Amino acid sequence: MAIAAGLTRIAIGWVFLWAFLDKTFGLGYATPADRAWIEGGSPTAGFLSGVQGPFAELFNNMAGQAWADWLFMIGLLGIGVALMLGVFMNLAAASGAVMLVLMWAAVLPLDNNPFMDDHLVYALVLGLLALMGAGRYLGVGSYWEKLPFVKRFPILR
Repeated sequence: MAIAAGLTRIAIGWVFLWAFLDKTFGLGYATPADRAWIEGGSPTAGFLSGVQGPFAELFNNMAGQAWADWLFMIGLLGIGVALMLGVFMNLAAASGAVMLVLMWAAVLPLDNNPFMDDHLVYALVLGLLALMGAGRYLGVGSYWEKLPFVKRFPILR
């Protein structure tokens, strides 16, 4: 179970970190080089401007805004690094779940299911990983949790 929890944590961390890297440098997967963030592209413009569901107005208004770009990219990087290392698991899981639920809301209505998709599954898995203390497995979480400031503020586990 410990190895599966650690591998799952690392895998989801890589999903977040890869999204950050691809959007930052335009590695040619989801983001072409000419639309990279470092080339002046907006990591939120393409996706959020195309939202058509019940929250279209909210997400369309956020599309391409500098604050939304920065918040999104800092979130991807922070969540990805924290999950990969196994530190800040509570904060990474909570903020990752919020980000995923917002992405889920942006793709409503779903094509293949009334409400469930991979965004919600990942959000639930993040919660489970935090509850399991998955940062301790195949990560530095066990050392992290022994630090005095982390002991003093358990939210930092």
